Amino acid sequence: MGSGNSPCASCKLLRRRCAKDCIFAPYFPSDDPQKFAIVHKVFGASNVSKMLQELPIHQRADAVSSLVYEANARVRDPVYGCVGAISYLQNQVSELQMQLAVAQAEILCIQMQHEPSVAAAIPNPQQIMEFQEQNNNNNELTHHHHHHHQYLNFAAASSSNVIHDSLSRETFFGHDMVS
Repeated sequence: MGSGNSPCASCKLLRRRCAKDCIFAPYFPSDDPQKFAIVHKVFGASNVSKMLQELPIHQRADAVSSLVYEANARVRDPVYGCVGAISYLQNQVSELQMQLAVAQAEILCIQMQHEPSVAAAIPNPQQIMEFQEQNNNNNELTHHHHHHHQYLNFAAASSSNVIHDSLSRETFFGHDMVS
């Protein structure tokens, strides 16, 4: 039974007597009826009851918390639910990572203009590839080295493209960043 003598939120909504061993009572208190109402609307009381009964008691509170979150997300976005929210956040992270890479490339270009010795110390993609080939000739190529090799080739190509795109963009907008 819920707090005091009042039935839990689920029994109150379902208009039934709240037994002492009610599976919902510990997780859906009578003072928060909306919490059960939204879970019931999305998942159904019977399904929630079955889910909770199949879980060990120490995992039930987390499961209810997850069900409440997922039900709220499903009400906000009936098609995608919390997958839509996750996808949106992943896209934001990707966009911010790209903006960061562009900003870092722009900083590097500015530093290279002001300090010619820095530019000479940074290997170009060709130098990186030559170094990798020397390493590959000296060491036996293992699966791990193969992935490392692919990563370095990708990193060299990516940073080269970002710097090139960054320079093109700066020139395009009328800034004379390249000497």
